[in-house]
Amino acid sequence: MKIVLTHQESETYFLNALYNGLGYFQSYGIEIDFKKEDYAKARKSLVKQKKSICYEDVLMEILKIGKCLLIIDNENEMREELEKTIKLTDVHKKVQKTPFSHLMDMINEQDDTDTADVILQTVFFEKVIFG
Repeated sequence: MKIVLTHQESETYFLNALYNGLGYFQSYGIEIDFKKEDYAKARKSLVKQKKSICYEDVLMEILKIGKCLLIIDNENEMREELEKTIKLTDVHKKVQKTPFSHLMDMINEQDDTDTADVILQTVFFEKVIFG
């Protein structure tokens, strides 16, 4: 079975995954990096839109303004394999590739940290590496 999501659905599920699982995702020794000027521009964009401004919202806005997020591996032996860059188009293409049970949990609003972690891994690595 193949699930096809709209761009808006993919963005919503990815943002929910950031809210619910970013801390757990980073516990693997991974950090999300970005250019400081991209962060400032994204934050300013959210202020202009009078939207909430938390860290995860700014990360999503970085993608929406056409910039990218970088994964840096600080602890694992697979350093080169784990260092990835994503753009908004990756979110649009890869969220729907999340393993079915986790994607359905997100769609049905029955998601948890594990669901969020699997979505983040799928978008950044195209597969589940940890856990």
